Amino acid sequence: MMQRSSSKTAVIAEDVHDHAHHGHDHGRMHVRPAGDHMTFRVEGMSCASCAATVQRAIESKPGVTRASVNVIDGRAVVEGVNLDAADIARTISEHGYPAEPIDETPAVAELRSEIEQRQIGHERLWKRRAIIAISIWVPLEALHWIGRAAGWHAAPDAHAIGWMDWLMLIGSTVVLIAAGGGFYRSAWTAARRGTTNMDTLIAIGATAAYVFSLVVFLARFFGRLQDQPLYFTESAALLGLISLGHWMEARATAKAGSAVRELLQLQPDEAEIAPDHGEGAPRRISSADVQPGDRLLIRPGARVPVDGVVVSGESDVDEAVVTGESIPVRRRAGGKVVAGSVNTTGQLIVEASVDGRHTTVARIAEMVQRAQSSKANIQRLADYVASIFVPAVLLIALATIVGWAIAGDLTRGVIAMCTVLIISCPCALGLATPMAVMVGAGAASRRGILIKSAMALETAGKATHVIFDKTGTLTIGQPRVAAISATGNENDLLRLAAAIETPSEHPIARAVVKAAAERDLNVPPVSNFKSITGQGVRGVVDGRIVEVLRDESATCRVVVDGRTIGTITVADEPRPDAADAIARLKGMGLAVMMLSGDRRAAAEAVGARIRLRPDEIEAEATPEQKVAFVESRTHAAPQAAGVRGGVIMVGDGINDAAALAAADLGIAMASGTNIAIESADIVIPSDRVASVAEAVDIARQTLRAIRQNLFFAFFYNAAAIPAAAFGLLGPFGPLFAAAAMGFSDITVIGNALRLKARLQQSR
Repeated sequence: MMQRSSSKTAVIAEDVHDHAHHGHDHGRMHVRPAGDHMTFRVEGMSCASCAATVQRAIESKPGVTRASVNVIDGRAVVEGVNLDAADIARTISEHGYPAEPIDETPAVAELRSEIEQRQIGHERLWKRRAIIAISIWVPLEALHWIGRAAGWHAAPDAHAIGWMDWLMLIGSTVVLIAAGGGFYRSAWTAARRGTTNMDTLIAIGATAAYVFSLVVFLARFFGRLQDQPLYFTESAALLGLISLGHWMEARATAKAGSAVRELLQLQPDEAEIAPDHGEGAPRRISSADVQPGDRLLIRPGARVPVDGVVVSGESDVDEAVVTGESIPVRRRAGGKVVAGSVNTTGQLIVEASVDGRHTTVARIAEMVQRAQSSKANIQRLADYVASIFVPAVLLIALATIVGWAIAGDLTRGVIAMCTVLIISCPCALGLATPMAVMVGAGAASRRGILIKSAMALETAGKATHVIFDKTGTLTIGQPRVAAISATGNENDLLRLAAAIETPSEHPIARAVVKAAAERDLNVPPVSNFKSITGQGVRGVVDGRIVEVLRDESATCRVVVDGRTIGTITVADEPRPDAADAIARLKGMGLAVMMLSGDRRAAAEAVGARIRLRPDEIEAEATPEQKVAFVESRTHAAPQAAGVRGGVIMVGDGINDAAALAAADLGIAMASGTNIAIESADIVIPSDRVASVAEAVDIARQTLRAIRQNLFFAFFYNAAAIPAAAFGLLGPFGPLFAAAAMGFSDITVIGNALRLKARLQQSR
């Protein structure tokens, strides 16, 4: 059976072991629509305008449905149908930004090296520019002020130029060439494509100050403009201070985005191949070269290089890399281990189940990096402003110099124009969202919480309602038979019920079968098995028609040849942290509900133990009713809360997939090796309900930081541009503007790092 949610495009795949008669939509998986998903490495982007240009170029290609370009990590993520990677890369390159598709999943060591090299190269580039510019500007500035007091600027006669002026000209020219080259190349590339970017403002501002000073410098040969000050040092200062700001930004970005690098460091570079039949010495190979079926020796204290199954040995394994839980778990023959886990005590022989390039660590790191590169809806405002901001500033700068010229003070107009161009550069606007998203997604991954995109992070931060599935989510998911009420022999009733339940893998069915096994009952085979959606199952056992149906007073009733012979009550234990998780969510102002297909009495019994009121429980819901319930809350939640919010549905990643798809945000509880990590908006460890509250808290703090950053960026530009245009910053306005622009970047970066520290403290 295939079903499509009306509120969200999602494909629901029916598992062959569906057992809907207990009210659970079993075996369904919430997956993304089919289509191409490509990642490109893009070089040369320096600001939000660059990213916007690249994004527009990608979205102009046929078949592209969505593109997300991140200036911080230099990547473009493209989604669509029938995409041509080479054509898209060529289009990006034609717009001045060399690009190449990243086709294969690189080895962990290669990916880690790529990230480190990119960060190191970016930081070194700006460090070199900043050192050159600052080391020239500072002495020149000092000499300038000393020279003014000592009269060193004075020339021997009216038609000559003092040696200090020559020194200022030569020094600023060196800075323009050495530190300004990158700005000019970026601005020129944009201009050739008929666009502008942040570097356009920097290049025009620095050039205007330099050219104005050069005109005055040459005029002095003819005895003109002797009293007009030169702004050579201001031009050098502008490039030096902005380069310094970019250097600090590069260092802070590497620090804020360290989550992916730290994840990749968890997987060792080498693995030990166990000797055949225990003879000979272990052989070391690169982890990337491990193939499925290879048997690996994992020594005490060593990390597991790839996902696998224990063949021999027994040990406690720390799986905090996946689950976020630092308490080691016991692993013996037949148990699964995950790449990056730490073998704490005994020695293990593990058979690899994946190759070294597709381990859980690599997949998690890839998804975290993808999340950090994605964009939240709130960033659309920043992107839109950035796309029109530079042309608007150029018009304001032109109006400024024209206005001052009309007022009769062209010199002051040139200075005001330069100040406007410099102080309005919206670099902070481009950093506001990605820096915070990078920190939030990274902090979540360290707790075993995988946030798949910036939009998921934003939705979680705005959520007003959380709806939990019961079985396997709020409860352990391993129900046991608690009571049997039979008109005849209990064992006969249980034997027939177990026979009819054997074909099913539903937790309640397994509980019945397990109870029969514990009593050593001889369970006969079933024929003509049939599932009745929303009601139960039916089959023929020992020549009799046996039905196991939903019951109002118990979990199910057993009917033989049309006559009820008794009932079975199955109970499930709540997860240890379920009550505290619900209390924390309520304390955060969220409305919490439980959605269950079980009878009301059983659902309310569980609800009472986890502090849910009867009116917060929706019981006896069929799969279709679950979807309808979630959709009704999804449509009503924003109006009920009075703010734009949404509904989170929490399930086990397999159950209730249609309900997960119907919600604004689906959270799957699944182990890191489960396929569910590929299919949900957010994935949390399978045994930690408390992670739902942690995810919401991280999302809220991240969203708050984004809003603060955007406020800083908008407020800064709104206040600074008028002050610069009216000349309120004085003759040294360009210098103050360069310092102020750097300060705005530092404010945004500092706020992101403050968020990182706060999230680390709240663990």
